[in-house]
Amino acid sequence: MNAVERRNANANNTVNMPNNREASNDMNTTNRNVDVEETHVQKKSDSSLVLSTLIKYTAYLVIFFGILYFLVNYVFTMF
Repeated sequence: MNAVERRNANANNTVNMPNNREASNDMNTTNRNVDVEETHVQKKSDSSLVLSTLIKYTAYLVIFFGILYFLVNYVFTMF
């Protein structure tokens, strides 16, 4: 089989498409055999991080209620 016969054989096996844009659109609509890599991410909770956050916000609440107690007992009693 010479080069001309191979070229004609390849031309007979291909689908005639006017341009590359239509070829890519056609590939998107047909079934493609594509390997898809799936990654499963498991979110791990660090108990020490959760505990330190709990302590931090507990301290914020104690400070807030301490300031509120001070305002009610000492500042508002002056009026």
